[in-house]
Amino acid sequence: MFVRGLRTKIAFTIAMLLFLGMLLIDVVTMVTTRQDLIRSEISRGEVMLAYIQYQLTGNLADGRRLIDLAPTAIMTSMITDSQITCALILGKNRPQVWFGQQTKSLSDDMLRFTRETMADGKKTLHFTGSTWGVFWRQKSQVVLSTPLQINGITVGGLSIVLPLEHVYQTLRSSQKILFIYIFINVVILVFVGIYRISKLYLLPLSRLAKRADDYKEDDDMIFAVRKEDNELSRLSKALNSMLKRISADKETLRSTVQSLEKANQKLKKAQRKIVRAEKLASVGRLSSGIAHEIGNPIGIVIGYLELLKQADITPDERKEYIQRTEEEIDRINTIIRQLLEVSRPSNEGRRAVSVHELIHDTADILRVQPLMSEIELSLDLEARQDTVSADPNQLRQVFLNLTINAADAISAGKKQNYGRLNIATELETDTNCDANNNETLVKIMFIDNGLGIAGEQVGNIFDPFFTTKDPGKGTGLGLSVSFMIIESMGGRMTVNSDVGRGTTMEILLPLYTLESEQ
Repeated sequence: MFVRGLRTKIAFTIAMLLFLGMLLIDVVTMVTTRQDLIRSEISRGEVMLAYIQYQLTGNLADGRRLIDLAPTAIMTSMITDSQITCALILGKNRPQVWFGQQTKSLSDDMLRFTRETMADGKKTLHFTGSTWGVFWRQKSQVVLSTPLQINGITVGGLSIVLPLEHVYQTLRSSQKILFIYIFINVVILVFVGIYRISKLYLLPLSRLAKRADDYKEDDDMIFAVRKEDNELSRLSKALNSMLKRISADKETLRSTVQSLEKANQKLKKAQRKIVRAEKLASVGRLSSGIAHEIGNPIGIVIGYLELLKQADITPDERKEYIQRTEEEIDRINTIIRQLLEVSRPSNEGRRAVSVHELIHDTADILRVQPLMSEIELSLDLEARQDTVSADPNQLRQVFLNLTINAADAISAGKKQNYGRLNIATELETDTNCDANNNETLVKIMFIDNGLGIAGEQVGNIFDPFFTTKDPGKGTGLGLSVSFMIIESMGGRMTVNSDVGRGTTMEILLPLYTLESEQ
């Protein structure tokens, strides 16, 4: 199909070029021939004009008046045979003698031309009228004028009109033959040109295309052409060289992809280790508070066990002591379970999770911590929908990191007596989406009145190992890991902070849908 289409385009191009070239030659030929024929007609008219002039001046020399002249049989026959349309003899005293056919416009033109030649004493040539030539409209008549002189004195004037229609008729007849000749030549030359171009270029290209279709990776030289294919042999060599380079690059690319896959696997393992390390760091900070919280119920349990050893207690008291002991043990179990929920690896994967439930769990864990003892923790959960697609353990870790960071910022700002941390939620429409497909997001805000972050440091807080805390009080990975976790869930994390006024950490997560689960 490609070759047929290319051959058709080449044939059409050759035909158009040949036709235009021959048409230009035809136009030049017609114009040149027309000029030659008109010059020949003018020459014939000048001969007739000279003969008539001779006859008239001879008669006038014999003493005859111009007004007495009448069309003789010889002059009438000569005018008719020479195809002169009209003739005018004009005396100095303006007598007029007409021969042939005349019209009002032609009579006026001949009178004017004759008077001009009598005044100038020179022969004149004028073209008048209009008719269709060969390609466009042309002048239909030529007027030849000459003065009548005797002994150098002008005594009258003579004008004759020669028609040019028969000249154009001859050219039109020739043009029909030329058009047939042009058509035949274009057809023959197009077939000859297509045959030569196909043999020299299209057939070798077709062989190259066929070899390319049959290409196999184990072929060495697939593009082979004959020596007579000239420049195409250079093309085949270049294509063979290109295929060799492609094969070599393919091996290099395959090796690079394998290396990248291994590096990606190592990177994922390192990433999981970083998340795990940061989680353990957070758990370490919680351990002291939880140990203190567990100590109280353990002491109570020991006290009740001592009471149970006494022999003088009533059955009702024994039952009460056992029930209270069970309650304290359940309390210890709850605290330990919460700690395990925070510290265990995140291997559940993403699923539908209630943001409000995770915030309540995080608040319950942190309220018993010493670092939150003088900080007012409030929840303002106003989002009507709070279900997102997330790993609950990872999202709990993010909430835990942001809460601990806020508590540290409040403590660093010396605001222990009136420290405030508010965790709020609301719904927001994602303005970054297409207007016809808006997405609803859950906005989670951690608002504290702590020390704040300096403007030059805000742009770096999500960088790994960047921290504003004193040495030994932070790893610099908490916000970096949190940022990475939120982005992996399709969300965004931003910060707004003023030095001395506090910090607001914002998390935007898309609401859970069936598509997000898939």
